[in-house]
Amino acid sequence: MVGREENGVWITLKETIHAPAAEVASCISTAAGFCRWLAVACEFDGAAGDTLAISWDREWIHSTEVKVLDFDADHAHDGHARIRFEWFPSALEDTATPVEITVTPLATRGDGTSGTRVILRHGPFAADADALIFMADSAESWRWYLCNLRSVLEQKHDMRAVRPL
Repeated sequence: MVGREENGVWITLKETIHAPAAEVASCISTAAGFCRWLAVACEFDGAAGDTLAISWDREWIHSTEVKVLDFDADHAHDGHARIRFEWFPSALEDTATPVEITVTPLATRGDGTSGTRVILRHGPFAADADALIFMADSAESWRWYLCNLRSVLEQKHDMRAVRPL
């Protein structure tokens, strides 16, 4: 979903994942968790102000380092976690556009099923044509990665092995 807010245009993506909430929370709060669905290698100590270093290959030739702006995984064992970090929607972009990922457990239904809600917000983007092109590209990439997170946790199938980005 794309929406205009007071400070610009935002991407908001939501995914329900039928996996234990604590497991989903670990995927956004630990280096090993990020490697399950997003990065090939990752270094992250788990604190605001730290650097989240993501490698897209095993040799760290293609990597991304971003500052963690906010981090809360105090209740990760209960399935609650949130991370907000800088992100550069384009290699040409000098200004970071933050990404925030929130994990929240869903209530158990009468039939005993439950799940976990993952919400990814990216923005604000300016409303000019170049920024909106970067935003559309970013939305497509983040949607794919959220689908991969769901695939990894629900089906134990990492789509990066079949169709790496």
